[in-house]
Amino acid sequence: MTSEEAMIEMHAVRAHRRGGPERLVYGYAPVPEPGPGEVLVAVRSASITRGELRWPATWTTAFDESGEPRTPIIPSKEVSGTVDQLGPGTSRFRVGDDVYGLIPFLRDGAAAEFVAVPEGVLALKPPSLDHDRCAALPLAGLTAWQGLVRHAGLRAGQRVLVHGGAGGVGSFVVQVAAALGGAVTATATGADADFVRGLGAERVVDYTARPFEEEVRDVDVVFDTVGGDTAARSWQVLRPDGTLVSIAAPPPPAPGPEGRAVFFVVEPDQEGLKELAALVESGRLTPRVDRVVPLQHTAEAYTALEQEHHQGKIVLHIA
Repeated sequence: MTSEEAMIEMHAVRAHRRGGPERLVYGYAPVPEPGPGEVLVAVRSASITRGELRWPATWTTAFDESGEPRTPIIPSKEVSGTVDQLGPGTSRFRVGDDVYGLIPFLRDGAAAEFVAVPEGVLALKPPSLDHDRCAALPLAGLTAWQGLVRHAGLRAGQRVLVHGGAGGVGSFVVQVAAALGGAVTATATGADADFVRGLGAERVVDYTARPFEEEVRDVDVVFDTVGGDTAARSWQVLRPDGTLVSIAAPPPPAPGPEGRAVFFVVEPDQEGLKELAALVESGRLTPRVDRVVPLQHTAEAYTALEQEHHQGKIVLHIA
């Protein structure tokens, strides 16, 4: 590669054909140009999400299978890095600002040395976090915040049941619910119980030992990250005016006239990022990182995410 080519190319992980981790290749890609309203971010760290390589939005121009293919793609939608260049019409950041955010799902991701991102989906990085831990925050943190605050309207003193409290999203839901004054119970394996209590859960139910509906009653909010039968059984533990929030799949309808079910997909959210940063700086929210791997091992990281048990997020270290 010539010196001129080195100036316009970057190290990146791409997939030229649709598939799983076996399609991901570490190599070179063009450095993107920031368009109007965008900034070019020099990526320091990125985070990956279970199931990301199965989303239609990762591979096409739509959130369902109606979109046109847009390969080659760069995966990873969570970024922490430094503003390197400002596109036309930008005003919120300066070159050199450390930022983080959730990249819109229909765009290339952050498994690369640079990524162009709309400035409206970024926020200043919490100063107390390094880039690796900050990259673990956007998707799971915003999912927790939007589900609890916007969709469930959680109030201090309410009782919350979190399914999958040790997982990448569940670990944030437990912390955010506790930070907002909720009384948190979480389901987890016995091996994860101490970890989940350390996140702020007042009680942990080992779902492998006994059905959770035999242990929990009169919950105001159920936050389901598991889906399937778990969501259906959750109606048994909700108060009549309670809310079942699911991110796994649309939950089954309530068995009676009362109760409310919400299914949602997280969205990029600058204001939500600011709220999360404030919780981090107040000491009430700490991103949990299972492991940090170099960019060139991205394919192995996605495989581990699907096949192995983990506590918290898997992060790609780029810089």
